[in-house]
Amino acid sequence: MATRGPSFTSIPNIPQGGITDWQFNTLTAMKENIELLTGARGSDNSVRAVVSGQVTVPSPAAQTMSRVTAAGTGFTISGVNVPSLDDYVKLLSNVQQLANDVASLRATVNTLINQLKG
Repeated sequence: MATRGPSFTSIPNIPQGGITDWQFNTLTAMKENIELLTGARGSDNSVRAVVSGQVTVPSPAAQTMSRVTAAGTGFTISGVNVPSLDDYVKLLSNVQQLANDVASLRATVNTLINQLKG
């Protein structure tokens, strides 16, 4: 689950005197952008930055399938190639391991997406 966002110190208002128009406009634009990114301005969190401390998704589990153990062995019966039962069972196990790995990664990605959305 995402943690509460960090707190940032507010930026004081930009003085209008003693600086040129372009300096005032630049500093004001930077202040507004920083306030949007820190969530200090506006209520639309879609522009709010995410900091690394807010992402707490654990690393994905180690991959269980590291290689295919099925060797492709089989027999030819009446001109038709068929896999051996042993090789077929290995392939089924390989596919199941791969499906489990994909499901684990999907769960991690979904958790990360939810945390990034806040």
